[in-house]
Amino acid sequence: MAKAKAKKAVQHLIRLGSRSLAIVLPPSIVRSLGWKQRQRVVAKRVARGILIKDAKTKRRKK
Repeated sequence: MAKAKAKKAVQHLIRLGSRSLAIVLPPSIVRSLGWKQRQRVVAKRVARGILIKDAKTKRRKK
């Protein structure tokens, strides 16, 4: 009997305007990271792909 293959979540790039692209992340991944709508993130190119992580939040002056 053959091993069951793991399901891969293949995503597509979406064009936003004339210069920007977006990727839709599966809701399960977003929930597990605790991310919210309109959260700021940083995308950085690394040797074998892209690293996406939380952006440092700006602190308001009092």
